[in-house]
Amino acid sequence: MSASPGDRVYRIHWMPGTDTLRGVCHCGAERVAEEPVELWEWLLAHPRGHRATTAPTPGPASRPAVPV
Repeated sequence: MSASPGDRVYRIHWMPGTDTLRGVCHCGAERVAEEPVELWEWLLAHPRGHRATTAPTPGPASRPAVPV
């Protein structure tokens, strides 16, 4: 079943290899946390805390940065 136009879609993604979850709000804001309850509270409290708070993308700890 797909979302209807006007429906709000919230997503929580597990980041493989970590205990980290990324919450994505229907407005495009993102937040990273280890606790799903913390993310759901943040998502459902929209728009509080949703001002340009995109989360940085943490890379795997074992992957060294390679200059280009």
